[in-house]
Amino acid sequence: MDEGGLLGGKFLFKKLPDGLLDKTRVRCTICKAEFKYHRSSSSLAYHLRAKHPTESTSTGPRQSTLQEYGACGRITKNVREKVTNSLVVWIAKNCRPVSIVEDDGLREVIRAASGDECYNLPSRGTIVSRLHTLYGDQRAQQSSKLVQVRNDKVTTLGTDSARNMVAAARLLPFEHMPCMAHILQRTVTVSLNDSAFERALAKCRKIVGHFKHSPANAQELKAQQAAHGHQTEPLVQDVPTRWNSTLEMIKRIQRNKFGLTTILTQQNSKVTMLTDQELDRLQKLEELLEPCRYVTELLGGERYVSCSMVLPALCHLFRIMEPSDDDPVYVLRFKKIFTTDLAQRRDSSNLTWLKIATALDPRFKDLKCLSKDERREVWASVHDLLMSETDAHQPSAQTTEEPSPKKSKMSICLLGSPDSDKEEEEDAIDCCLNLYKAEPKIDIGECPLQWWLKREGAHARLAPIARKYLSTPATTVPCERLFSLSGHIIQKKRASLSSDNVNRIVCLSNWLSAKKD
Repeated sequence: MDEGGLLGGKFLFKKLPDGLLDKTRVRCTICKAEFKYHRSSSSLAYHLRAKHPTESTSTGPRQSTLQEYGACGRITKNVREKVTNSLVVWIAKNCRPVSIVEDDGLREVIRAASGDECYNLPSRGTIVSRLHTLYGDQRAQQSSKLVQVRNDKVTTLGTDSARNMVAAARLLPFEHMPCMAHILQRTVTVSLNDSAFERALAKCRKIVGHFKHSPANAQELKAQQAAHGHQTEPLVQDVPTRWNSTLEMIKRIQRNKFGLTTILTQQNSKVTMLTDQELDRLQKLEELLEPCRYVTELLGGERYVSCSMVLPALCHLFRIMEPSDDDPVYVLRFKKIFTTDLAQRRDSSNLTWLKIATALDPRFKDLKCLSKDERREVWASVHDLLMSETDAHQPSAQTTEEPSPKKSKMSICLLGSPDSDKEEEEDAIDCCLNLYKAEPKIDIGECPLQWWLKREGAHARLAPIARKYLSTPATTVPCERLFSLSGHIIQKKRASLSSDNVNRIVCLSNWLSAKKD
């Protein structure tokens, strides 16, 4: 009740003749009407809304009804379902532990974002059940895609160059394709171990260890990077099994050489900075290793055909590693070891498969990475493949109980000999190959599989063979990434995960990431 009256002074208590106030009766200040008052202003508020709508005012805060409380400040059932499904996708895609739904911090974040102070995260059982459902749906989608594939599902087996893997691949009824990125990195390792760069690289490793093992030194390096206007970045230690790590170590030391020199000089440390001569050698080594990094990343792509790019990429490396009159002796030695080792590893790989894949790629069908004699051999191999495919699809002769009628001499002369049929078939195959060779080359960024899909009608006999060879991955890098992902999932705090759950998490993470890309 207001001090000056009721409802903002719109109603006043009736004044008695003796000057006292009658608390049982009130009078409207607008229309002077009198009302009984029994400690409730509901009828007075109704009078204002009915007779004086312009004068009606809010009666202040009031208690919400159950329906209003449920609708105001609470997320709806549909939104709650959407949040739960989003949590399931996030946990699967980023390989988060299911127990994260018991995190109070995550619950408070969702409450703040939704405005619902009563929101509670779904239980672990709900998340696990949704994960199994999501895995089943995604697996069904992937299976339906595999069913639609017209070629053989498995044509080649890709492994690294370990002896046990190569020996196992020989026992299986598939073509073996060694990982070309792994082969290239093994060549880099062999070339570095027997080169004049090893002393400078050893000093680089000591410098990196000096700054990585000391937080104080790392902080000084950050200050020097900021003072020189460089990007704040830690140094990188090279690891033999980590591809391109030696190149990254060199590049970061080169970018931060002034800051490193200042810090090591001020500290008067036993670890010394590289000399100008050693820095020059590292610059030469960086120029030699940069093309190897480019080829490794090119062949390790997951979104484009890479098998047919192996020979052109290796040909590019061989051209770069050709000796030059301006090269120092230590560079010439590195190039000689590199080209000799890479040539041996290339020749021991499945070179025939790679050559045919390159020929069937409309980006590289001119085969400039091969000699003229090798080009003729490749096209002869493609010709034989077409001939064998034709023979495989011809119906076999079946004997019947009824003897075949005798052919007259005239019919035998008109039908011709089997040799003439074979010659006609070979002419048709030559025409098919010439038609493909006459097609214009496509840009390096275009997809050859899409090219064959659009022109399958014009090259009906060659298209299935092209799909078979071009679908072969050049490296096992995508599989290695999945192995690394499994290593991140199976940790000390998640050691009780079953193999089925690990399989579900790895597959879902890969499938959901690919769908977004």
